[in-house]
Amino acid sequence: MAQPSQLGFQNAASPIMEELLHFHDHALMAVFLISMLVLYIISTLMTTKLSYINTIDAQEIEIVWTIMPAIILIVIALPSLRILYLMDEINSPGMTMKTVGHQWYWTYEYSDFPNLTFDSYMAPTKELESGHYRLLEVDNRMITPFGTAMRMLITAEDVLHSWAVPALGVKSDAIPGRLSQASFLIAHPGVYYGQCSEICGANHSFMPIAIEALPVRKFLKWAALAQNT
Repeated sequence: MAQPSQLGFQNAASPIMEELLHFHDHALMAVFLISMLVLYIISTLMTTKLSYINTIDAQEIEIVWTIMPAIILIVIALPSLRILYLMDEINSPGMTMKTVGHQWYWTYEYSDFPNLTFDSYMAPTKELESGHYRLLEVDNRMITPFGTAMRMLITAEDVLHSWAVPALGVKSDAIPGRLSQASFLIAHPGVYYGQCSEICGANHSFMPIAIEALPVRKFLKWAALAQNT
């Protein structure tokens, strides 16, 4: 969960988000080193009056400043491509769910459990309990087992939406008439919040996402009770 004045990312709750955080630090270090080198060269040029006439036609330095950027780009691109493939790869998911975006709420369908479907609206401020977050809490949380590979099917009924949960590293557009697919694995039990990340109308800011991860036994018990109500 993000905190006030927080400058960094939220704590990772899935292996994919951990990979994204590591790649962010990796790329940021490369940017930092490049910035320091450029700053050093600029300060040197502004403070020194010496000149070296042989650098006017120096093939060696031209080769260096051509090859070095290419090497840096490769060092950054290879981990990025690896993470992209990991995010798109879905191997034998343990459970499949479907979410449908509406103006302005979400509908969740549990494909592996018949007749288990519900709508999720933002909880009114007056009905919030102690410890709940304003504009992020919902009346019906999406309940999932943690430690289980999840496949999420995402679509919309009316306009473009976007199903995004930062702590899980998941963000996928919900497009009417099209079924998008995303995968995630929640590593720890807890409650994770997200919001619609596509401007979808007047109440775009008021369709949050709340995911509660439970142990498998508690999840199955909840699913059995939910099917009977």
